[in-house]
Amino acid sequence: MVKILIAEDDPVSCYMLEATLAKWGYTVVVTRDGAAAFKALQQDDAPQIAILDWMMPNLDGLQVCERLRQNPLKQGIYIILLTARSEKQDIIRGLEVGADDYIVKPFDRDELRARIRVGCRIAELQEALAVRVSELEAALANVKQLQGILPICSHCKKVRNDDNYWEQVETYISTHTDAEFSHSICPDCFESITKPQIEALKERLRIES
Repeated sequence: MVKILIAEDDPVSCYMLEATLAKWGYTVVVTRDGAAAFKALQQDDAPQIAILDWMMPNLDGLQVCERLRQNPLKQGIYIILLTARSEKQDIIRGLEVGADDYIVKPFDRDELRARIRVGCRIAELQEALAVRVSELEAALANVKQLQGILPICSHCKKVRNDDNYWEQVETYISTHTDAEFSHSICPDCFESITKPQIEALKERLRIES
């Protein structure tokens, strides 16, 4: 369920917005000034979308935008400015301080609904991206790599570790990577080592019998 914050100091406009959004099935958080809106948007479970009136007590909509965009953890909040200002320079100014969209009062219900749907899609994409980034960071944290030159004995094939101790190759690789070993016998070793041992055992059993 998408959560939407309303920051509107006019009681009538606030009620109309709240009733409209609730009717569309959104969870609505209502604030009456910019300071309360900014505080609510700082919470861990902050709404994904914020509809901010431009002119409000304490902090106006632009100031809330600017402060939110200074917080890297709150970059994903989709901000819609709601205001009676309709001049081109006002729209540009609002977008430049960090708003994602702009609706002029009195708002058209169909336009508002369409713009909120855009915000929902953007919020969902950002949330999915955040999950993937978190998964990638977790995967990278578990990745171990072998780098540089490994001193290895030409006879017994032991590897010298960082503490200047010699250990089996399996032990060294298991320590420095996430690899696991399942032991088997390669064809060359089978022909040169294992097969002669089997033949010798068969011969000994034949003689003993």
